[in-house]
Amino acid sequence: MEEYGEEGVEDLKAIAGRMSKLKNEVQTNKHVIALEDDGSDTAIWNQYLDEETAKHREAPCWFKSAWLYVECYMYRRIKEAVHLSKLLKTLDVFCDQKRHGFVSSQASIITLVEHLKEVIPTLQWAEKNREVFQQYLEVCLWGNKCDLSISAGSENFQKTSPIQQLAMLKPHILRDDTEKLWEKLTTAQKANPGKVRLDIVLDNAGFELVTDLCLAEVLIAMGLVNTVHFHGKTMPWFVSDVTTDDWEWTVEQFHASNNATMSEFGRKWRKYLTDKTWVYKVHDFWCLPFDYSEMRMRSADLYKDLAQADAILLKGDLNYRKLVGDLNWDPATPFDTALRGFHPAPLCSLRALKADVVVGLKPEQAKEVESQDPKWMTNGNWSVICYSGLREA
Repeated sequence: MEEYGEEGVEDLKAIAGRMSKLKNEVQTNKHVIALEDDGSDTAIWNQYLDEETAKHREAPCWFKSAWLYVECYMYRRIKEAVHLSKLLKTLDVFCDQKRHGFVSSQASIITLVEHLKEVIPTLQWAEKNREVFQQYLEVCLWGNKCDLSISAGSENFQKTSPIQQLAMLKPHILRDDTEKLWEKLTTAQKANPGKVRLDIVLDNAGFELVTDLCLAEVLIAMGLVNTVHFHGKTMPWFVSDVTTDDWEWTVEQFHASNNATMSEFGRKWRKYLTDKTWVYKVHDFWCLPFDYSEMRMRSADLYKDLAQADAILLKGDLNYRKLVGDLNWDPATPFDTALRGFHPAPLCSLRALKADVVVGLKPEQAKEVESQDPKWMTNGNWSVICYSGLREA
């Protein structure tokens, strides 16, 4: 009322009405319908709906269609519910939950950045670099446990020291290609000193984004990487994914913090963004229903951009599902095979398992883990660091 007046209240009521309609469609297994807003991606979504309808001779519906498609479509409909309003077109309905997640993780964030501050001066000794690289890659990996789409938006934040947890969590990494990523980056730095670019395809805001920033800081500080390109989402997506507003808000929270160490890194990271050491960018493709094997055909410009990187880190469960097509793979299928031609640059997926698809494991490894934990594929307590060194010519 204070900011928008009565018209803003009417907008909220209309948004709630459209959400209610969507909920009913899901619950009653209705057919997927075309989008009606004027988004830059609306025509693409509607064309894909036509393609799926022609392929299956009927429109997709909620209980029978590929889950990756209808799940993405649901978040796009939430965006539409907001975008059709008059005054609240840019409202992020998940904003409060994401910011609460950041604030609730404050003690762990301070512990992490104070550790980071202590570590950076030690990086002048080369033998220390390998250990710190692995440590912060694992922090970045396990930060992915803080996912609000999995917890249905309820509290899911970091409460303890992430560094102290690493030894306990180590046995839960089912595949660990850390050494391959290290070798790739060190080799790239030797081959092209001072010009190594790493791309990070972001996942969740809040604590996980902080771990991404800390890893990027470590890689810059040790001289292993010279520029980092971060890829965020163009709209609120899977509850907690990073949008431009989340990115800018997080950096500002560091810069304006009463904690001296957070403020120091906030100033440093602002400088990185100014001098292009760090680059933040968005692209519609990250919020489309396609898996990544279709990127070259559907969004050639993004594929070409990623091909400029020396390596790509893809964070989280949804990025992993889109890498391997969310298909019913045998868990022992090679990771390279499951990528199905998506090779713009060498890439590494950091993922806590939250959906029942996984590849790249050793024969019988899946059965062994299932005997320990029947919900191992979905509870976020197990993880993989999967590397592919292929690059399409």
